[in-house]
Amino acid sequence: MKNSQQERLRRVAGRHNVLIKEVRRAFARAELTADGECAVEGVRIVEEAIRSGLHLRAALFSESGQARAGRLLPQLGAQVETLLLPDKLFTSMVPSETPQGVAALVRMKSYALGDLLAGEQDSALVVAVAGVQDPGNLGTILRSAEAFGATGVLLGENTVSAYNSKVVRASAGSIFRIPVVRQELKTALPALRDRGLRLLATSSHQGNPVNDAGLTSPLALLVGSEGAGLAREIMAQVDEVVAIPHSPRVESLNAGVAASIALYEAARQRMLFHHSDKGPR
Repeated sequence: MKNSQQERLRRVAGRHNVLIKEVRRAFARAELTADGECAVEGVRIVEEAIRSGLHLRAALFSESGQARAGRLLPQLGAQVETLLLPDKLFTSMVPSETPQGVAALVRMKSYALGDLLAGEQDSALVVAVAGVQDPGNLGTILRSAEAFGATGVLLGENTVSAYNSKVVRASAGSIFRIPVVRQELKTALPALRDRGLRLLATSSHQGNPVNDAGLTSPLALLVGSEGAGLAREIMAQVDEVVAIPHSPRVESLNAGVAASIALYEAARQRMLFHHSDKGPR
């Protein structure tokens, strides 16, 4: 490592350092800090945060991860605090069993329900998630939401935190770019309907085939857990239920896969609509 890089890294060996305690707490609670910062881990995720234009408060490196520091330091602004930790201390701070030696505190953007409509209600496509507890599934939903043009993601009751380290990793950086709001669906769904969105629920066992449903109008796509699905009080509010046809030998698709297929179909229909003279289906 060059001398300038060595000089920039401040060595910290005490586990009671205020910043280290804050990072550890953010990882453990899987929530934002009081200042709205998310603890993230891994070279690629930190680079995604930088590429997304987010502000990093601090970057922390393990002694064995100094080579990665050399890769990341040139991408960090001078105002970003950079710490070098003993491997044992770093490992005790982060949740992964085989850490890469890179972690950071990233200032996340804050959104309200209206931000999920992207300012253009006629093209709104909101993914509303309730009861999804598996971090990998939620991370996949966030990634697919960005990939297929969703305008935002609404996290309802009994859903894993979007700032869980496994969710952040599975999102592959989409968590940094797509608007995410947490609010109970029983209050959020009526508000979305008042703004002109149709409410469509996904189901494994009943409903119109998703490729036959009209997905070009403003809509909220509701996704529930793989096992229990959406609660009855939520299903009572929806305008339509759509299903993804699949082999009867398979009981159901997991939430991440189901949401991804429905989002792809919505993107496909919207692309065809924008290249035709036909009105919304």
